[in-house]
Amino acid sequence: MIGTVARIVLGALFLASGALKLRDPSWPGAARAMGAPRWTVPLIAPVEIALGAALAAGVAEPWPAWVALALLAAFSAALMRVLTRPVGERPACACFGRWSSKPVGAGSLLRNGVLAALAVLALT
Repeated sequence: MIGTVARIVLGALFLASGALKLRDPSWPGAARAMGAPRWTVPLIAPVEIALGAALAAGVAEPWPAWVALALLAAFSAALMRVLTRPVGERPACACFGRWSSKPVGAGSLLRNGVLAALAVLALT
């Protein structure tokens, strides 16, 4: 039961994240400022949407939870790299489009930790 709830919540969050990125014309620039390779930028939002749909629908369990965990690890690595910059030089996270326009901080990494915990729970 807990795994199912975690999977659905995580799926909804990935769906929202991807959709909000697609709606935000400034998101590609924010992704580049975070250090995302240029070729990955157009892929991130659609991958998040597809992954969110697979998680929420319970398709091919448990692979979507493993993919979510790997994606969150990659995003967290990018956040940690940005956290080494001085506070005034950190870009906006934009992880949820304009809805999350604050500069990257420890809270961004904490949020990813919570999402990773949801992914682990979704594996159960």
